[in-house]
Amino acid sequence: MSVSTTGPDPVGISGPLHGVAVLDEGGRRGADGGPGGRRGPGRSPRRAGRQGRRDGPAGRRVLSRLTPYLFVAAAVGLLLLLTYLPAANMLWYSITDWNGLGPVENVVGLDNYVEVFTNPRILSVFGVSLYYFVGAFIQMALALYFATLLSFSTRFSNFFRGVIFFPYLINGVAIGFVFLYLFQPGGTLDTVLGWFGMTDPPQWLGDADIANYSLAGTSVWRYTGLNFVLFLGAIQSIPNDLYEAAELDGANRWQQFTNIIFPGIRRIIGLSFILAVSGSLSVFEIPFIMTGGANGTATFVIQTLQTAFSYRQVGLASAMAVVLLGIVLVVTWIQRKLFPDEKVDLT
Repeated sequence: MSVSTTGPDPVGISGPLHGVAVLDEGGRRGADGGPGGRRGPGRSPRRAGRQGRRDGPAGRRVLSRLTPYLFVAAAVGLLLLLTYLPAANMLWYSITDWNGLGPVENVVGLDNYVEVFTNPRILSVFGVSLYYFVGAFIQMALALYFATLLSFSTRFSNFFRGVIFFPYLINGVAIGFVFLYLFQPGGTLDTVLGWFGMTDPPQWLGDADIANYSLAGTSVWRYTGLNFVLFLGAIQSIPNDLYEAAELDGANRWQQFTNIIFPGIRRIIGLSFILAVSGSLSVFEIPFIMTGGANGTATFVIQTLQTAFSYRQVGLASAMAVVLLGIVLVVTWIQRKLFPDEKVDLT
C-alpha cells in the first residue's frame, strides 16, 4: 500500500512517508521498504507491471468461465441429492420385496410391476382417478369461462377475481374439514336441501356411488382458482390492438374468443391439461382427510401409502410410484405431440 501526502512536504520533499513500507501491485515490498524493497537484478517495475497485466486478464477470463458453473453447481447438487438419488432408490426398491425394515433380502425382478397391473385392488384406484380427471376438465372449463369474462371491462371485476382465487389460498386440510361438515348427515347441505323439500338426501360420503362425486366436486371448488389465474394472465398478455381491430371488423365476443383468445393461450391450456392429468392421478389431501380412502374413494396415492406403511410392501409401493410416473410422462408426451410448441401468429 502506498501512502503519500496530498500537499507539499513540510520539508519540501514529496513522496512516501518515512517508516511506511511501499508495496507494489503484487503486494510485495516496494523500492525502499527493507530487503524486499531493493529491486532485484533484471526485474524492473515496468517489466513486473507488464507481467501483472498479462496475468490479470487471463485470470479474469478463467473466473468468468467458471462463474456460471459455480452458481449452477449448488442447485444441481441439491437436485441430485433430493430428487434424482431418491428416484434411483425408488427404482431399486421397485424390483425387490423390501418391507421397509432392515436390509433388502430378495430381488424379485418385474413381479411387482406385474402385480400392479393384475391386482384388482390396485387396478380399482384407476377408476377412482377418472372422477377427478373428468372434474379437472370441468374445472378448466369454468376457469376459462370466468377468466375470459373478467378479462373484459366488467364491474367489480377485481372483487370477483379475488372470490374465485381465494379457495386456492386455503389449506387443503382446512378445506377437507369444511366440506366434511358440509356433507355429513344432517349437515349444512342437507339443511339447505330441506328448505326446498328434499327430506331424504343421499349419504354424500357414505354411499360409494356418490362419495367420489362429492370429493371430485370439492377438488374442483378448490383448484378452479389456480387455472383461473393462469388463464387470466395469459389473456391479459394479448395486445389490445387485436381486440380493437376485431371490434372495428364487427367481431362479437365469441368470435374474439375463438380467433384471438383461444389461439393466444393455447400453450397455457396445454400446460393446464398436463397438470390436470397428473393432479387427477395424485389426489391425496381431500379424500384422505374426508374419508380416509373408505367407501371406494381410495386414490392411487392413498393406495400406495397404505401398501407401503399398512401392508409393509415398500417394494410394491415403489413399483406403483414408478408406474404413476410413467403414466404422467406418457400423457405429457402425447400432449406435446398433439399440441406442439408453435409460434402463434395473431396478426
